[in-house]
Amino acid sequence: MIEVQTLRFGYGAGAPLFLDFSFTVKKGEAWTVIGPSGCGKTTLLYLIAGLNKPTGGKVLINGEQITRARPATGLVLQDHGLLPWATILENTRLGLKVRKFYGPDGKHSPVDVKIDPEKDEARIYYWLNWLGIEQLKDMYPTQLSRGQRQRAAIARTLVLDPDLLLMDEPFSALDAPIREELQKVMNSFHQESGLTSLTVTHDIEEAVVLGEKILVLSNSCNREPKVIENHISGKTNNRTDPEFIKQCLELRDLLAIRGNSVS
Repeated sequence: MIEVQTLRFGYGAGAPLFLDFSFTVKKGEAWTVIGPSGCGKTTLLYLIAGLNKPTGGKVLINGEQITRARPATGLVLQDHGLLPWATILENTRLGLKVRKFYGPDGKHSPVDVKIDPEKDEARIYYWLNWLGIEQLKDMYPTQLSRGQRQRAAIARTLVLDPDLLLMDEPFSALDAPIREELQKVMNSFHQESGLTSLTVTHDIEEAVVLGEKILVLSNSCNREPKVIENHISGKTNNRTDPEFIKQCLELRDLLAIRGNSVS
């Protein structure tokens, strides 16, 4: 699904964040990316999303080289980005409105795009209901909790039926109980949909909960990817389970060895 080939990227004249960096994500896999601030987690996500361009190497999705933002890629950010003057229902429709204007290929065209309003509305209400916020559809973002706003942002993305979901620390600003609840929601979603996903996080427990594979980045130049196979992702709701604790400790030790410092 994703091929990162001999990737090179850095900012300005400083040391590169990535140098001949390569890895592959198979279709249907759920990955998490962890590392300290400044190690390139979000940069890597934006390179895969087509929002940043590599200075060397390339990123391919489904065999196609990424040179710009890709309409079939869904992106969920830490800042939910909801329009404050629009209701939750209107915010959830936003992506569909943009797609109707620009077309399914992301390029503006005067040619009308074929739209099935009934099908679109059904999909909107499906995701609002699935994420537990259908009853909030007529409210505005300022009337909702952070967790509810983030659910709305996720609904807005899933309504577009992406084949790849990228999330940049989507739950980091939330209180622990709400964060853990949404992590369970996303685990359930992945198990039901089989959608390919990458989630950037700075939290060790979240990396273990969400990632079938965990990509560990270093605070020095990333050359060789370190990928952890995580067989307990989505399989335990008990964070005091010895196996869960063991996996978290092993990941913490690896981060320490690589000179990282995360929570």
